[in-house]
Amino acid sequence: MNPHALAVLEYRDALDLVARNASSELGAEAVRALRPSADLGWIEPELARVDEMRAFLGGDTGWSMAPVPDVREAVRRLRVEGSVLEAGELRALAVLLASSRATRRAVLAQGGAERFPLLAMIAGGLLEAEKDEAQIGRAIDEAGAVRDEASPALYRLRREIKTVRGRLVERLAAFMSTLPDHYRVSDASVTVRDGRYVIPVRREGRGEVGGIVHDESATGATLFVEPPLAVEAMNRLRELEAEEAREVLRILRELTDRLRPLHPEVVASLDGLVALDSLYARARYALRVAGHRPAMLPAGTERYEVTDGRHPILLAKSGEVVPFDLRMDEGERTLLISGPNTGGKTVLLKAVGLVSLLAQSGIVPPVGPGTKLPVFREVFADIGDEQSIEASLSTFSAHLKNLREALEGAGFESLVLTDEAGSGTDPVEGGALAAAVLVELTRRACFTVATTHLGQLKLLATAERGVVNASLQFDAERLEPTYRLVKGVPGRSYGLAIAKRLGLPQAVLASAEATLPQGERDVGRLLLELEAKEQRLDQATAALEAERARTEALRAEMEAREVGLKQREIDAERRARQQARDLLLTARAEVEAAIADVRGAADQAGLDEAARAARRRVEEAAKKQREKAPAERRPRAGTPRRAAELEPGLRVRIESLGRTGVVLELRDGKAMVEAGAMRMLLPKADLTPLAAGDQQAEPRRPSGGYFVHSVDARPEVDLRGMRVDEVETTLGRAIDDAILSGLGSFRIIHGKGTGALRAHVRDLLKADRRIAAQRPGELYEGGTGVTVVEFA
Repeated sequence: MNPHALAVLEYRDALDLVARNASSELGAEAVRALRPSADLGWIEPELARVDEMRAFLGGDTGWSMAPVPDVREAVRRLRVEGSVLEAGELRALAVLLASSRATRRAVLAQGGAERFPLLAMIAGGLLEAEKDEAQIGRAIDEAGAVRDEASPALYRLRREIKTVRGRLVERLAAFMSTLPDHYRVSDASVTVRDGRYVIPVRREGRGEVGGIVHDESATGATLFVEPPLAVEAMNRLRELEAEEAREVLRILRELTDRLRPLHPEVVASLDGLVALDSLYARARYALRVAGHRPAMLPAGTERYEVTDGRHPILLAKSGEVVPFDLRMDEGERTLLISGPNTGGKTVLLKAVGLVSLLAQSGIVPPVGPGTKLPVFREVFADIGDEQSIEASLSTFSAHLKNLREALEGAGFESLVLTDEAGSGTDPVEGGALAAAVLVELTRRACFTVATTHLGQLKLLATAERGVVNASLQFDAERLEPTYRLVKGVPGRSYGLAIAKRLGLPQAVLASAEATLPQGERDVGRLLLELEAKEQRLDQATAALEAERARTEALRAEMEAREVGLKQREIDAERRARQQARDLLLTARAEVEAAIADVRGAADQAGLDEAARAARRRVEEAAKKQREKAPAERRPRAGTPRRAAELEPGLRVRIESLGRTGVVLELRDGKAMVEAGAMRMLLPKADLTPLAAGDQQAEPRRPSGGYFVHSVDARPEVDLRGMRVDEVETTLGRAIDDAILSGLGSFRIIHGKGTGALRAHVRDLLKADRRIAAQRPGELYEGGTGVTVVEFA
């Protein structure tokens, strides 16, 4: 890739921003060593690995990259047979082994090989040597010093050294205190010179003290002397220290020899951890800038699309950057951007270049989803003022040098970026030269992005196929750039307007405007109108988007409400079914208890009393259930019930239950209503027809699917010949059937006999609140052997 282009686009600065996210210096070095590649077979897998690492970091594991120490020199020495590593080097290798083990387990744990196959390929090559790691940890501490407990011999030696050293210092201190004051040095203490313990004495006391002089002060007035009494103890201390050094060397050699067979695996683990740290840095950068992996297209593809693109370096400095969207369709090869100074043209130019360079380096750039980038085999850039006195280059000459380089090497798989095309010389000649260069690059099918202020270049798009105008939007009222890229419309320079704002005299401005060619002024007015229309269109589009978002929110809310209503209806039906079941089970229990009481009566009087008690029990239970039932719902004001309009097949609301049902038939002011799995005979006043829109037909269930009492619709019951306990059960069931069948009256045959059965029947009827009236039968009905009842 062209080194000059990498330099002017500040590619290395962009790499530094990514490298800062590494956990180790080795990982940061690996990021800084990346270079743009034109090999799609390398770019796509590398971006896929970064994307996979990003997903891994976004999981719920809370994982972060383990430390990767720089052990390259130690690993190189480990390979040499007979070499012995220093304690600090061995400790660093232990850290490497720990990181290798922890990283391998983290990536491969819980199905990681299936979920993150690209990372698993790297993690699978990491070494797990927990025993060797632990052995080094037991022998060498975190500071890189050999522990006393590394071996029994070392422990014994260091204890003896400590004892000998302490005694020696005590003897020297005691000896120093016996010296005459004119020999002693004030505030002096035992010290060390050349590895031996000495005491400071004045020069004149040299003969009195004797011993060996190891050093003197800067003035020469003080000598550092090892007295004769310390020589033997000092020699013993040096012997012990030599033994200690030999034991430490033995331990280090043993640990080194233990690791040496693992040298290939250690090298592979170091390389794997550095590779993972590089991916870790790139994934963290992508998360930080909200970048999305771009789709990479083969070199020479005539498609280019960037959504939500941002300049990486500017984004790191300011944090808030106006993004750009740029789409170049097939046949569009040159984008010519015009507009005022400080409008952001150069920043956009560099952003286009850096986005592609980073992506081709295996780095997810700060772009949005849907970005599609072709691979560029070469990038050429002519950006900025590169005049050089040393090289005898003017601004214009520097531009020509860069353009010549592009013309010599650019092809249909190249990206060419040129800033302020045609500047630095006479505008007419510069414009003509810039136009010729752009036409040549366009016809070669190079992807070219150029910026300019020259009006004649803006007309190039109308004359040359493949050239497209664009501009960076400018607020004409506030005279401030908006930095929003608008494709298809050239930009104005706003030179006179900016000069007016900066306070140039009005007469000077008027004279300048008068000298402008009429064509330039007409084009300026046209561009101003286009910009105004573009802004109005943007505002209208934003308003429509906001309205669409509100409509979508309302639709989602209505759908959620509908789901909630359906669920509440299902819950209400479920509760009603459960309540009906509870009522039936309670009634059954009361009836069973009443029957048990009746059967337990010993005589007729006891039987009658038990029967009455049983009736009272059932009636009290029914009364309690009525008290527990919810109050009857009243119809809303303005919607009177229209009972007269009820007819079979009509869907109605049962106000007392809060449920809906279907009218099956009408009987004597009442209606048989089917509600879910039950049929009920209800007063018409309790029913309200549903609205016309809710009168959909419901699927009918087979009769076996309804919870209905088995009804014998006969208009009479014959109790003759039955015992008293049988009479109550048979009569009660017959009355239930008659009421459920909708009969208005009912005939009970009990015979004449002694009158006891008739009296018992009438007592039962009096206790039943469902009976509105009772009377003896007429002659044609059976006379006194029959009792006729009418239901409420």
